[in-house]
Amino acid sequence: MKKYSVFAIAREAMRGHKGWEEQWSSPEPKKEYDVIIVGAGGHGLATAYYLATVHGITNVAVLEKGWLGGGNTGRNTTIIRSNYLYDESAGIYDRALKLWDGLSQELNYNVMYSPRGVMMLAHNVHDIQVLKRHVHANRLNGIDNEWLTPEAAKEFCPPLNISRDARYPVMGATLQRRGGTARHDAVAWGYARGASARGVHIIQNCEVTGVKRAPNGAVTGVETTRGFIGARKVGVVAAGHSSVIMNMAGVRMPLESYPLQALVSEPVKPVFPCVVMSNTVHAYISQSDKGELVIGAGTDQYVSYSQTGGLHILQHTLDAICEMFPMFTRMKMLRSWGGIVDVTPDRSPILAKTPVPGLYVNCGWGTG
Repeated sequence: MKKYSVFAIAREAMRGHKGWEEQWSSPEPKKEYDVIIVGAGGHGLATAYYLATVHGITNVAVLEKGWLGGGNTGRNTTIIRSNYLYDESAGIYDRALKLWDGLSQELNYNVMYSPRGVMMLAHNVHDIQVLKRHVHANRLNGIDNEWLTPEAAKEFCPPLNISRDARYPVMGATLQRRGGTARHDAVAWGYARGASARGVHIIQNCEVTGVKRAPNGAVTGVETTRGFIGARKVGVVAAGHSSVIMNMAGVRMPLESYPLQALVSEPVKPVFPCVVMSNTVHAYISQSDKGELVIGAGTDQYVSYSQTGGLHILQHTLDAICEMFPMFTRMKMLRSWGGIVDVTPDRSPILAKTPVPGLYVNCGWGTG
């Protein structure tokens, strides 16, 4: 694997950029692997990468029914934070947040991590109580989170409207300064490149259609659209379709899958310095490096595996954004899209062994 650097760019520029290698290989699947990972999104590729780099397990296949990073990884709004309430969730999210600091250097791939701060708004007394509870719980766990007055919130994010006449007036906010954003596809590509360089097989256009089990109940492999592939250990990391894959192995998961929508505006000059979220009005906003305002909505109110949600959800979200940030009312929206989020009853993720020997699952990372 060639190392990326300013010198490599200069050298290739002199050669007409004809010397770059493929970032990852696309081999034909073998008959058997030590480990199969179902899902080539951020989590699935990271699992393969750390199996190879930390544990020395390289006889691994990552199976993806479509193209690499084309599911939720390519559809999310890349907000990074660890200001969650429950101790367990806060711990695992903060561990993940710490990985971002040196991830670009480790992968030799710019994931464009930007710790610009994540601010969560309070619009009523209940919000204040809930968010202050988050602040205190986070501090007990050694996680940074602070309470801001409306005036301090506006100082940190000048476009914010803190007028008392607003339908949902801003009565305060929490701020996690280490939170921020990253480039979602770069994360997938970086992990794929690193895993592939260590011998991991990334097999695209290979949909899993069944999970095979031995008479003793243990996993023996998976049936796919490209034939049977054997493995004694299978990890399911399929986001919104995790429950579908797990059901193939006879395991019912406490998951519900919902459409979650987002949209982006026309690009403008840098105007929005952080990430702002509001659970009350189900909206959040940041600005991408290309200048687009990236706006996210809440989940639709019905379970579905569709990647298109209700138009009224986006309308509600834009109404709320325009009220909180009046300067954006004349902005034009360029496109919208949807993904499928898998959520647990308490909105906390599941990373666990299962009752089926050799079957593991990583799911439940929906909105929390």
